[in-house]
Amino acid sequence: MTNFELYNPTNYVFGKGQITKLPDLIAKGKKILLAYGGGSIFKNGIYDQVKTALTGYEIVEFGGIEPNPRYETLMKAVQIIKDQNIDFILAVGGGSVIDGVKFISAAVKFEGEPKEILHKRLLIKDLSQVIPFGTVLTLPATGSEMNSGAVITINESQEKLSFGGSALFPQFSICDPTVIESLPKKQIQNGIVDAYTHVLEQYLTYPHDALLQDRIAESILQTLVEIGPSVVENPSDYKLASNYMWCATMALNGLIQKGVPSDWATHMIGHELTALYEIDHARTLAIIGPNLYRVMFETKKDKLAQYGERVFGITGNTIEDKAEKAIEKTVEFLHEMGMQTKLSENTSDNYTETADFIVKRFEERGWKALGEKQNITPEKVRAIVEMSY
Repeated sequence: MTNFELYNPTNYVFGKGQITKLPDLIAKGKKILLAYGGGSIFKNGIYDQVKTALTGYEIVEFGGIEPNPRYETLMKAVQIIKDQNIDFILAVGGGSVIDGVKFISAAVKFEGEPKEILHKRLLIKDLSQVIPFGTVLTLPATGSEMNSGAVITINESQEKLSFGGSALFPQFSICDPTVIESLPKKQIQNGIVDAYTHVLEQYLTYPHDALLQDRIAESILQTLVEIGPSVVENPSDYKLASNYMWCATMALNGLIQKGVPSDWATHMIGHELTALYEIDHARTLAIIGPNLYRVMFETKKDKLAQYGERVFGITGNTIEDKAEKAIEKTVEFLHEMGMQTKLSENTSDNYTETADFIVKRFEERGWKALGEKQNITPEKVRAIVEMSY
């Protein structure tokens, strides 16, 4: 097991009716920017619950944060905070709203061009240089409610870039599983696949001696396989909803990544597909993930075989046999979750041009050695994208 530090200061407030605790979580006298997305919180009653809980607070609202939060939109909120001396942000939404608020929090006091936060993938560590924020989660998926990372889209240049830092953990996150009752099936499908792939990125690498980390990761995967299809059809079942929400948080709150190697190349390639074609984030992961495992089979086959045995109960005569079956079972699960696993099902663009574009962009950024072994070269990226058609 490699050396690690585990730091997570987020107060995770879980369960039914927890929105009423907002006055206990935000100090009296704070001027709040209430940030949200496209307006679903008005339809499902969450907006009214939040406003009722915050009676007596001065609130400025900022809506319209996109599913892939745009830099250009977020900078409008940055200006509002500066103009109106706002000192706390409340993100009410899913991972995109929360990611957007993390960028807003970092950009308000940033000295220089805020795009540098994204282009240089800066780590924001000084709490005095951010605006504090909390969250009310409405869509379990990204784990952003209990981590310090974010992904932002620069619309002008069609780039989707990540950043983070220890100063960007939410102070608190209210996570009420009943919020999923009003979500469209597609969003629940996306959330489950997003969480599932988050675990795979930290687990499907190579054998190591962090035995407990493997077992925790496998338990999250097993739970999502068990409940995934059912929670899509029965989102009002509290047992299913609560386990789904907790799995999504545990998948990316930092715990299972400590002391182990991790990959993240599936996400890096998938982000480009979202930026290019506006394919839902989770659906790009479903397209890229299985083909990355196929292209990188030789270096991942041992862990793929373990995954197949422990998560799906696969048996076989050889490691290669079990590893291949594990990829097949993963694709079956993705299909069961409503995913299309071919890029050609989402765009008619020429696959060679798409691969060329992504490879060129990675080379321009200096991303020439990705993955847990730094062996996913630009040519491997090209092969993964082309196979994904």
